[in-house]
Amino acid sequence: RMANEKRAKAELSAAGSGGDGRILKRSSTAAAGFPRSRGAMAAGPGQGPGAGGTVKTLALVLEDEARRGGGYCSGDTVSGQVLLELVGPLPLRELRLEAAGRARVAWSESSGAVSGAGTWGVAVRAPGPGPRREAEVRYLDIRQSLLREPPEGEESLILLDGRHEFPFSFQLPQEPLVTSFTGKYGSIQYYVKAILERPAAPDQSVQTELQVISHIDVSSPALLTPVLRSQEKMVGCWFFTSGPVSLSAKIERKGYCNGEAIPIYAEIENCSSRLIVPKAAIFQTQTYLASGKTKTFRQMVANVRGNHIASGSTDTWNGKTLKIPPVSPSILDCCIIRVEYSLAV
Repeated sequence: RMANEKRAKAELSAAGSGGDGRILKRSSTAAAGFPRSRGAMAAGPGQGPGAGGTVKTLALVLEDEARRGGGYCSGDTVSGQVLLELVGPLPLRELRLEAAGRARVAWSESSGAVSGAGTWGVAVRAPGPGPRREAEVRYLDIRQSLLREPPEGEESLILLDGRHEFPFSFQLPQEPLVTSFTGKYGSIQYYVKAILERPAAPDQSVQTELQVISHIDVSSPALLTPVLRSQEKMVGCWFFTSGPVSLSAKIERKGYCNGEAIPIYAEIENCSSRLIVPKAAIFQTQTYLASGKTKTFRQMVANVRGNHIASGSTDTWNGKTLKIPPVSPSILDCCIIRVEYSLAV
């Protein structure tokens, strides 16, 4: 188990954030970016003389780019700049920043059936496209205006040619956020996006992804509990069995982090007539929920092998290690996506 999340509403750290932080009123004064731009003037429906510029560069830069690798946590402040470089004066309606976080799942059921005639004239049912299942949960919604509103009665502002910088800053919710994740049938993604609106021209935008991580305390009592399992299994195929194999395995605790090695203690007794090879593996199980249906995907992420055990012999693992590779933390509290890990010996 490696993480959990709660649905949270976002709050802006900057002064003037409104209500629940989801949709903000556009400020009636210039955003903090205007003192760093060369200048702006109001323009009416005619856009003003010489306002035929073009956008050379529209970029979004986070102040602490290094943190994108390690991820942002609940309560962190996300700061950066929107960079706008113009060739000639350009009329603008709005320049705004949007930050969003979504969990989405989607898959198509393969239960559709089509009747037809088989080789011997017998009706058969062949697979066909089934209903599509989709679900979405929102975790973060922020809108922040970076450009002052045009004066009353005027539809746009004109920015002069050259380079303009528009700083922004907002705070992630204090409550735990679900960790970023991309899986087989769904994903949990956060992003920051800058949108430039112009009169009589398509919107332009640029966005960058935010990696969010929810840390878990693996030293909590619940995760420090040892796990011990024992099992006896008959080895063979159909009615032809060759005898039992007994296994007793133990790990010291339930919670581990990426890069850690799990010491495995096990005793394997081969009472069958076959040569066996014991192995241990970590499995990741992804569970998706939509429209009352469930879809599961399971994959092995790491494994280790032991020595061959001859018939009538016993082998002991005294802390044989299995290293955890870089994987997504467990996701246990999202209502449409679950990510869990298990160890099989």
